Amino acid sequence: MPSARTDVGTVDDLHASASRLTGLDDFGSDGYREGLGVLLEAYAQESRLTPDGSKMTRGMLRAALVSRLLSEAAWKQFPEHAGVPIPRPVFVTGLPRTGTTALHRLLTADPAHQGPELWLTEAPQPRPPRATWDENPVYAMLREGYERADPALLGAHYIAADQVEECWRLLRQSMTSVSFECLAHLPSYSSWLAGHDWTAAYRRHRRNLQLIGLHDRDRRWVLKNPSHLFALDALLAVYPDAVVIQTHRAPRTVIASVCSLNARASAGWSTTFRGEALGRAQLALWSRGLRTFAADRARHDPAHFVDVDYDDLVADPLGTAGIVYDRLGAPLTAAARAAMTSSQASPRGPAHRYDLADFGLTVAEVDAAFR
Repeated sequence: MPSARTDVGTVDDLHASASRLTGLDDFGSDGYREGLGVLLEAYAQESRLTPDGSKMTRGMLRAALVSRLLSEAAWKQFPEHAGVPIPRPVFVTGLPRTGTTALHRLLTADPAHQGPELWLTEAPQPRPPRATWDENPVYAMLREGYERADPALLGAHYIAADQVEECWRLLRQSMTSVSFECLAHLPSYSSWLAGHDWTAAYRRHRRNLQLIGLHDRDRRWVLKNPSHLFALDALLAVYPDAVVIQTHRAPRTVIASVCSLNARASAGWSTTFRGEALGRAQLALWSRGLRTFAADRARHDPAHFVDVDYDDLVADPLGTAGIVYDRLGAPLTAAARAAMTSSQASPRGPAHRYDLADFGLTVAEVDAAFR
């Protein structure tokens, strides 16, 4: 039964609530607690959450702790996960709204590839046979929840429980994710995260992939998350043979779109995080992310990277996929081509419309931030 509580809560009661939901109490090593403490202080002092916003934020933090509990329990239940290799994974990254989702879903359509389905990022476990999902109570609960999502939000970013999704929920288990500051005004957490080493979070990320892919160890992992922009060094420390695809699109369009997406996702949650305040926070966040990635990328072997232009991807999806496969040294098989062609007909929500002016920004300001 849903809780009527409308405050975010404390470290202790969030843990207690997660344990009550799962019947588990092993959260693993304590490294995540620092980030959780910084987050809770920022929510209390800076975010000006409404009662609805506090309730939703509490649910989001508790979900991260529930996922930690489920991962810890599953790692003990399936110790063989530790021997699962993850050779040459592909990471799709770039500014939000640059085609990362389209490219990710295109590449994971290949039967030789796998991506993290949304429900498995919430409830990590070895991926069950697809035919059994509808009978799985955890899957059914999460599917029902995502089916109730705002249609306008689905128009900006279509999601479904069985759809491959971004892997930030795996990083969120470590309280190391820009997802928090995409939904609330959290300058102190943003500052903390900018100086934080993400390596431990990526190690946990890898263990979760080993767990989820336990029965699919022969399929290449393809991941996607714009927040990889902020932690390339950590990513390559944990996945030293990774291929990183960076997508590109005009920042003027990107910032207007990501502001609109985040405004819809957090509508009614705060008296501060909206309009111009939201726009300036997102402009600062993502321009910093792109600068950080550019500086870090320059220090690494160029062989790690593939660049994809949004317009090229839209005009020729299979041709773009071919460029990626050439870099991987892998054949783009007839089966992969057929599956990719079929994937282009996946569901979409209503059209997404946006305008920089809605967020107090001008083209000149965006151009200057990304110059």
